[in-house]
Formats: sequence, structure tokens, C-alpha cells
Amino acid sequence: MPSRSFLSSAWLVAWHDLRLNLRQKETLLWTFLMPALFFWFIGTVTSGFGGADAGPSIALRSGADAGFIEGELAARLTDGGATVVYPDDDPEGTAFEDYRRRIELPEHLTERVLSGESVALTFRRREAGLGASLDAFTVRRATYGVLADLITLAATGAEINAASMQALRTQERALKVEVSTAGNLERVPSGFQQAVPGTMVMFTLVVLLTSGASILIGERKSGALLRLAAAPIPRGSVVLGKWFGNLMLGGIQVSFAVLLGTFAFGVQWGPEPLALAAVLAAYAGMIAAIAILLGNLARSEGQAVGLAVVAGNVLGALGGCWWPIEVTPKAMQSLAMFLPTGWTMDALHRLMAFGQPAVSVVPHVAGMTLATLLCGWLAAKTFRFA
Repeated sequence: MPSRSFLSSAWLVAWHDLRLNLRQKETLLWTFLMPALFFWFIGTVTSGFGGADAGPSIALRSGADAGFIEGELAARLTDGGATVVYPDDDPEGTAFEDYRRRIELPEHLTERVLSGESVALTFRRREAGLGASLDAFTVRRATYGVLADLITLAATGAEINAASMQALRTQERALKVEVSTAGNLERVPSGFQQAVPGTMVMFTLVVLLTSGASILIGERKSGALLRLAAAPIPRGSVVLGKWFGNLMLGGIQVSFAVLLGTFAFGVQWGPEPLALAAVLAAYAGMIAAIAILLGNLARSEGQAVGLAVVAGNVLGALGGCWWPIEVTPKAMQSLAMFLPTGWTMDALHRLMAFGQPAVSVVPHVAGMTLATLLCGWLAAKTFRFA
């Protein structure tokens, strides 16, 4: 019976804190509205950042009577890893200008090339960055490949037509390059794949620290904690309840971010949902414990909020919440692994972007769990009613 009384008392404190938090307009603003705005803004701005974009579709539009060279160019682009689409044949009616990568061919392309006229194709890409360089290389390789085949057929005196071009393109080469896999391809996440989890991690840190510490300091100033001390509730139940109340708020915030990211922004959270949930739960639990510790050490609500905001921004930037930590120098990547935000973002990238198994994040979950226990012990030791 004593254990039931201990846990039921902790639950009573947690439920009171959660209801109090959800009544605060500031908490609702920074838990639901501001993260959604940041998801959209940062995800849109960084949609071409970091590397090649997912789904490398290139829209191809040709002028009248383009001839067989158009097909040869499309085949070369496909061999280079691109997916060629023709907007005029798109059953969904997507306009040519709506595609992020577009190639436009001039009229009478084949006729003009075979007559020796110099012609140019136009390639446009909506965003700049490393992905644009890779796309430009793919288009140039395909174009020069078609040109090289035309020169070869002309030099041998063979008839230049669709059949001879295809035969030359598909014939066995005298020089071969053997390609083998050296490891898993790790595409650095960009766009919403980076912005949604990164913003979620940073805002969870800020909201839990500010709300958890502020409630504790406010109750201490108002004398509510002293009245609670006079009630038949164990001291440990109060600390556990404060922690669990913060944890529930973090669970609500994380769940909202995951659902919004999935249905509004198309975020793919990876094939390991249980491992993902374990990482996010361990992170929320650790920050919830740190919030109590901050509420014990800070002398005013303003001090606690200031420290929480500064910590959120600094740890967010250094931990890879603002941009993929993988694009920073090695020293910055090493520094991130000493930060709670860095642990979490590294674990999320492993599960969401790099295709690693659930076992790869066991050290992250174990480390955050140990940090939660340590911070919880310190919070219990430093907890005071007045």
C-alpha cells in the first residue's frame, strides 16, 4: 500500500502541473503554433540544402519534330540515375513549370543537329546548392554522351538513325569499370526531413525548461509548495510528479510534431517506429529532469526563462537542430556528441536518413536514460519547498 500511495500522490502532482501548463497561453503558443510555423519556414528555405534531392525527376519538353535524339537523351539521363517525365503526358496535369528540374529542347532538334547546326538545350533547376551541381553534371554527361555517339557514327560512315544510335549505346564497351559497394549511402537530410525533427528537438527543450522551471518557481513564491509540504504527500512523490508532469507535456509536444510532420509536410520517420519512440521518450525524460533542476537553482522566473531560451538556441545550433551537423567540420560534429541535442539528432538521423537498425541508437537511449537518472537525483537532492 505505501508504494500505491507514493505513485498516486505523484500522479496527482503531475496531473495538476499538466493542466496548469495547458492553461498557459504562452505554453500553447510555443507548443503548437510556433513549431508549425518554424516547420514550414525552415523546411521551405532549406529544401535544396545539403545534397541531392529525393526523387530526382527531370521534366523534358521538346519543340516540334524533335526526332530520335530526344529519345537518346532521355535514355542517357535514365542511365545516369534520373527519372525522365513528360508533363504533356502526365495524367495528373502537372505543368512543366511546376517541376523543380526542367530540360527544354528546341524545335527540329535532330534535323538541325544532323545538318551541322549548333543547337543548345536549356536546363533549369529551382534551387542552388550541391544538388544543383550534381544535376548539372548528370545533364551534361547525357548530352555529351549523345554527341560522342553522333561523332562516332559519322566517323565510321554508318547511317545515323534511331536504330544505330541505340545499338551503339547498348553495345559492350572495351573498357569497363567495376563498381562495388563500400558501405551504406548516407544522404544528409534536407528540407522538411531536417527541419521538422530539428525544430521539434529544440522547441521541446525550450518549452519543457521554461514551463517546468517557471511553475516550480512560481509555486515556491506563492507558497503553494509549502502548503503541499504540509499535506500527507512524500517529498519523493512531489519530485516524481513534477518530472512526470513535464514528461507528459513533452509527450504531447512530440506527438503533435510527429503527426503534423507526417500529414502536413510528408516527413518519413523511418522503418523503426519503436526505436524512434524510445529516443524521443528518453530525450523528453532527460529534459524534464533538467527542468526541475533548473527550477531549483534559478532564483526568479525571468532568470529561468532567460537561461532556457539561451540554452535552447545554443544547444540547438551546436547540436544540429538548425542545420544537419554532418555538413559541419569534424570538430563541430565531435562537440555535438557531448550535447543532449546532438545525441538526439544523431539518433534521429540514423533511424530516419541513414537506414541504420534500431540497435544503432541503443547507446543514445542508454546515455540519455543515465543522464535522466543523474539529473533526477540531483533535482531530488536540491529540491526545496521554500
